[in-house]
Amino acid sequence: MSKKLVVTFAESAVLDLEDIRDYYQEQHVPEIGERFLREIVALVEELPTHPDRGRMVPEFNQPSLRELIHPPFRIVYRRGEQRIAIVRVWRSERLMKLP
Repeated sequence: MSKKLVVTFAESAVLDLEDIRDYYQEQHVPEIGERFLREIVALVEELPTHPDRGRMVPEFNQPSLRELIHPPFRIVYRRGEQRIAIVRVWRSERLMKLP
């Protein structure tokens, strides 16, 4: 039986989630922000069972850098052999840039 992958969140992803929550609070619709956060977390919780579910990030074309699309967000993660690291949660229209 295969070992279950561990999911971690990079600080950048945690800050992205906080920004999402804050944005919708500022727009006076905090319930929408909370709903998005619950939905994003639910998708992330499925990744240990289906780590290759997301597509490769088109800007990088690296098999280990994948993303789930949950409009209007992109949940970007790095898939390793023993863990999945959530690296960013961005608006779908935002393109990732090489460092």
